[in-house]
Amino acid sequence: MNPTQTDAYLHRLGAERPPHATTEALRDLHLRHLRAVPFENLSIHLGEPVVLEEGALLEKVVAGRRGGFCYELNGAFGLLLTSLGYDVQLLAGRVHGEEGLGIPYDHLALRVRTVDGGDLIADVGFGAHSQGPLGFGERGDQADPGGTFRVVEAGGDLDVLRNGKPQYRLETRPRTLPDFRAGAWWHSTSPESRFTQSLVCSRTTEDGGRITLSGRTLTTTDADGHKTVRELGPDEEVLAVYRDGFGIGLSAVPTVRGGQFG
Repeated sequence: MNPTQTDAYLHRLGAERPPHATTEALRDLHLRHLRAVPFENLSIHLGEPVVLEEGALLEKVVAGRRGGFCYELNGAFGLLLTSLGYDVQLLAGRVHGEEGLGIPYDHLALRVRTVDGGDLIADVGFGAHSQGPLGFGERGDQADPGGTFRVVEAGGDLDVLRNGKPQYRLETRPRTLPDFRAGAWWHSTSPESRFTQSLVCSRTTEDGGRITLSGRTLTTTDADGHKTVRELGPDEEVLAVYRDGFGIGLSAVPTVRGGQFG
């Protein structure tokens, strides 16, 4: 990233350029990212390619003011943090599901080292998750507005737990962005992927709650976890929520396309 791109990214987040790559600055950027850049899988259903290259990520997230899923959001955030002087490594994860762990390169998260000794897991691409980065080496409970988190050893890897429930398993070996292309392709095309089966657009709200649009179902969650669910009506109402709730301007309401191979 060049300085102009970095400034544009920070402007998207409503953030000033931090003077140093500290833990405090990382926490601020992490929360701002969750509030400003939605977790969404619209590209899959709009027929847009998911391209894991620096230029494409910045074009989508910064210039296009869109969101994305883990590969795009954490990929882009990692570029920003690196440009600000953080030591960033990409880590591959596998999401815990009802049938066990997901595919290899199922998830992308960041290991971030700060100039003041912080060693943290940053993740702005998992939807409802921690609002701040988690201590990479901390093995006790980590309190966060998003829940109580714990990072535990798992046979050489690390399991990230939220409120006692395993969320995903992280490898500790650093990866590069191209390593995740197969995972992104699978999630974008397979009928077995949760992302091809449904539409989602979600972000953290300024009061610590959450707003989520799944198809035509709008769910608003306050900071105490109370949910309000409403079914939207005409296309104009759905498009208004995308525009006003997530800053995404669409000309037509996306519909689920499903997977592209059997």
